[in-house]
Amino acid sequence: MLIQRLGLEVPVLQAPMAGISTPLLAAAVSEAGALGSLGLGAMTVPAAREAIRQTKQLTRRPFGVNVFCHASVPLPAAEATAWLRWLRPEFERYGASPPETLRENYPSFLDDNAMLDMLLEERPACASFHFGLPGVAAIRLLKKAGLVLLASVTSVEEARQAEAVGIDALIAQGYEAGGHRGVFDPSAPDGQADTKALLAALKPVTSLPLIAAGGLMTGYDVRDMLNAGAVAAQLGTAFVACDESAASPAYRAALRDAAESGTGMTAAISGRPARGLRHRFHALADRADCPKIPPYPYTYDAAKQLDAAARAQGESGYGAFWAGTGVAGVRAMPAGQLVETLRQEIGIAD
Repeated sequence: MLIQRLGLEVPVLQAPMAGISTPLLAAAVSEAGALGSLGLGAMTVPAAREAIRQTKQLTRRPFGVNVFCHASVPLPAAEATAWLRWLRPEFERYGASPPETLRENYPSFLDDNAMLDMLLEERPACASFHFGLPGVAAIRLLKKAGLVLLASVTSVEEARQAEAVGIDALIAQGYEAGGHRGVFDPSAPDGQADTKALLAALKPVTSLPLIAAGGLMTGYDVRDMLNAGAVAAQLGTAFVACDESAASPAYRAALRDAAESGTGMTAAISGRPARGLRHRFHALADRADCPKIPPYPYTYDAAKQLDAAARAQGESGYGAFWAGTGVAGVRAMPAGQLVETLRQEIGIAD
């Protein structure tokens, strides 16, 4: 059973959160009885290996890693030119100029054999996939190496694809979830099912264990999902404010004001729909003159450079402050204390 394989005493997975998760966070969560995770999608292979090794030094308990499986697409030159021209006034507001072109700064796991080789060598307990699925050969190798394999799905069709290639469990990502939508094909219609509705749709069509994700902040939320048929829940935003995360002071401050700002979904930051605290990029994308947004991850290149230019002038309103709809309930505390709080709220006896 999945819970036993992952050594879970508390049926909670800490979402990987690329750029925010750290070895300290993952280890603290695992040590407290849940499953800590590392987001490797934005890391080089050497950096990912080092993060895994650091986590192993901090805990002997299982922890997971996550990689991005987006289909690589060419950058339409006209879209890039129009996007950068449109962003120029925003750059100039902070004494900077936009880049001449956009880079593909996040390689896909589908194109990165070195990352696969590293995972086969380091053998973390669990690997999860976002934006799609690895090839069958990679899945077979990872399973042979003993890794438990999870995949984020947002629809029945994606769940069927994941089960067909040998994934061990499904992360049912509801529309409330913070961060990037895990849709396999961003050009296809998104049903935008909420977490409970997605669980209800998946239960009759798959025998795989379901992990609920999206807008969950408390142990009461987790218990609600367990009652709805999930075996565990994945929480991301709840862990962003933990002492061990890599969230910047500006991100933490924005979380404290979350009830006022609220969250919104936009593709204007990275090129794929993602939910975060509403700020300047959301406002830009709402403008009538907003041009077609270039594909992921090219758009992210411009966003990161604009954010850096603005931060240099004391403006943090362009940051990718990902957050789910439950963000107003975020609690700042050490990760181990949060897991213990979740345990008590779920009603698990010590």
